[in-house]
Amino acid sequence: MSGTGPEGRTPGAGERPDAARRDRTAGAVVGSATGDALGAPFEFGAPGVFTARFPDGVGTLCGGGGWDPGEATDDTQMAVLVGESLLDNGGLELPDVFDRFRRWAAAEPKDIGLQTEDVLTSGDPWDLAAALHFQVNARAAGNGSLMRATTSAVYFARRGRAATMDAARRIAALTHGDRAAWEGTAVFHELVRVALDGDDPLAAVPGVLAEVHADHRSRWATVLAPDWHPDDATEFNGAVWPCLGTALWALRTTSGFESALAAAVDVGGDTDTVAAVTGGLAGAVYGLGAVPERWTRSLHVPLPGYGDRVLRTADLVSLAERLDGIAESTPLKTYI
Repeated sequence: MSGTGPEGRTPGAGERPDAARRDRTAGAVVGSATGDALGAPFEFGAPGVFTARFPDGVGTLCGGGGWDPGEATDDTQMAVLVGESLLDNGGLELPDVFDRFRRWAAAEPKDIGLQTEDVLTSGDPWDLAAALHFQVNARAAGNGSLMRATTSAVYFARRGRAATMDAARRIAALTHGDRAAWEGTAVFHELVRVALDGDDPLAAVPGVLAEVHADHRSRWATVLAPDWHPDDATEFNGAVWPCLGTALWALRTTSGFESALAAAVDVGGDTDTVAAVTGGLAGAVYGLGAVPERWTRSLHVPLPGYGDRVLRTADLVSLAERLDGIAESTPLKTYI
């Protein structure tokens, strides 16, 4: 497949390239949220759960498992918090991102990853909490930093490969002390950047792998290889490696946004996050126009800890456009 190949991705007669980019940018943010809401009711299910529920392959945001139809989970909630922090601060202020996460976690959201909860509720400082957790537990390669990365990927995309991968690592390290999670999030950032430019993220994988930390490159090369299949995973897909690997597999083996998400959910396991990651990447390839209206119509994102705020699809589109526009002229602000 090619990022400019799917129908509608190459600007047609009279269509401005910037209009196509806007479609892809909104597609990434809304696509990730819809994948999250689509997969949530099937979380921890066995392979084939999606086709068992929807034999014709035409799924809906059906709700279930404690989720209302169209309700996005912690994956999208945290992504919104990252995006709004970037916009409110004009760049990456890691203490502010961490504080927003902590406020959200204190409000007892319906779902929160165990590792993320431990870090955010530990009472440790923002720049030590994840590292201390990793030091004690020796395991921190969950997909929790990957699931929330679409908004930051959009924000930093115009700054190029080095800047977007660096930002991804820094944001991931707020809650995940294992560098494997940093590198996976950095790869995702870069693949979204490539797709937003209208290029093929699958063709970009070898070049991205060259930028992965040497100690982690071989393992990432294995799960991102063209012949990798989710059945080859050596960990549950709540881990960062098979989560991103499955997203690329779903993109590679299907021909559209909807079929990519259906394939991702049908793998089973951590279906909301796998579909959120798949939706962010597929949305950046196929654009907002490829996201079915029957999904966007009911999509909503509550924000625990932030009053009665609930974002709808139009709010997510607006967020995506602001993230893409402001990053072009705002200096990258980071904390070492």
